[in-house]
Amino acid sequence: MNIRDNAPLRDRLAAEYALGTLRGGARRRFETWLRDDRLLRAAVADWQGRLATLAELQQPVTPPARVWDHIERRLAPGAAAPRVPWWQFWRTSAARPWGVLALAASAGVLVLAVRLAAPPVAAPQTQQIAALSDAQSQTVMVVTADTRHGRLQVRVAEDVHVPADRTLQLWAITRTGKPRSLGILPDNRSTDLALDARAIAPDVALLAISLEPKGGSPDPNGPTGPVLYKGGWARL
Repeated sequence: MNIRDNAPLRDRLAAEYALGTLRGGARRRFETWLRDDRLLRAAVADWQGRLATLAELQQPVTPPARVWDHIERRLAPGAAAPRVPWWQFWRTSAARPWGVLALAASAGVLVLAVRLAAPPVAAPQTQQIAALSDAQSQTVMVVTADTRHGRLQVRVAEDVHVPADRTLQLWAITRTGKPRSLGILPDNRSTDLALDARAIAPDVALLAISLEPKGGSPDPNGPTGPVLYKGGWARL
């Protein structure tokens, strides 16, 4: 298979590799491509960077002991592996760049699963995710589309402060520049909204958060306040 001239496929494979969902023979074949393809390595690094920012929005949670036990069994079948801190893994793996890439991808999935997960519920069937950034390119919000439960999950960084008489409102902006209101954020904090099919329609160019009066924009056709954060969908 030649993926050099297939940009969408390259990006999708890089995303799956960074998430750790690319497995078996497909993963091994992808790693052989990585050795000789600088741009493909850059795509993987870009996805790992994007995913790493998501964990910054949630408070750390200690994973259950069974998680570490499962990791140990997978790393050393038939033997109990020593519990080495992650920074020691990184240090001892420095001479094995492709091992580091694989480890980073697996670690990223673990961190995301632990930090972004709500109390034990069925895993969301996330198909699209958007990291919304401010004017300084700092990620302050993450929006995921859970198509199984019909929800938009909005996670807001703790250091986001909104005046008491204002409301954060979420919009989908089409490629022609037309805004579609997706709802307001109650109390301007993390929340779940009903998933409007128009939020993930093919013509959506990006998501945006505007600062509006209490109750939302008085103009049904678009924001009346400044747009504070924006970001595009990435398909998983």
